[in-house]
Amino acid sequence: MKPSSEILLNYEQVARNKTGLSIPKMLISGAFAGFFIALGGLGSQVASTAVGGTAGKLASACVFPIGLFLVVTVGVELFTGNCLLPAPWLNRSTTQVKLSGIIKNWFFVYIGNFIGGFLMAAAVYLGKVDAMFDGALGETMRGAAVSKIGLDPVEAIVRGILCNILVCLAVWVAMGSTSVGGKAIACFAPVMLFVLCGFEHSVANMYFIPTGFFLHSGGDIVQFLINNLLPVTIGNIIGGSFVVGGGIWFLFHPKK
Repeated sequence: MKPSSEILLNYEQVARNKTGLSIPKMLISGAFAGFFIALGGLGSQVASTAVGGTAGKLASACVFPIGLFLVVTVGVELFTGNCLLPAPWLNRSTTQVKLSGIIKNWFFVYIGNFIGGFLMAAAVYLGKVDAMFDGALGETMRGAAVSKIGLDPVEAIVRGILCNILVCLAVWVAMGSTSVGGKAIACFAPVMLFVLCGFEHSVANMYFIPTGFFLHSGGDIVQFLINNLLPVTIGNIIGGSFVVGGGIWFLFHPKK
């Protein structure tokens, strides 16, 4: 396991590579990442429905991290993980990472993530995956969408902050491991915790809420954006960029 000071130095090159990607690569890589997170989301809903009750919540939390594990090991672009990009940018006297590049990455990766999540939601609907367990899986999917668009925006921001603190810590620790097993453990524990606690992940919600819409859960696009996606995204940026990214830079950058 590499120390955080070394990870921060290495992340400078990672950030340059990410911000230097072409727009098509950002979109396609983002779509893959959104699809992987959606797969984890679908698996978590299947586990929750199959087990049921309080134990189902734990089963759901244990399955969901598969999505981030795929993102990390395949090496595709995830908006929430890329909220760490400001960490090397804070070394403004030496870094080649530009704020304009970070914003460009966030914008196009976010769109790509949405495409991937939406395509997974459409596949679930067209494949009638919701019919599993005599339709109980569909009820789980509808219930998830309803609860998420019913959030107060302040709740959504706070849950988004807490979520991406854990997601970015998972990504950071995974970068410090050179083995697949180490990356799996790094992804599992923090992500399991955020799901168990009911925190909000903007990219996951790009799958959960459209799936509910396909299955006629109620609500509309305005509720989706205002009650959930926008405030959760703001919270994810605060948690990932300011709390984790800024905090790690302050603690471990070379200048004392």
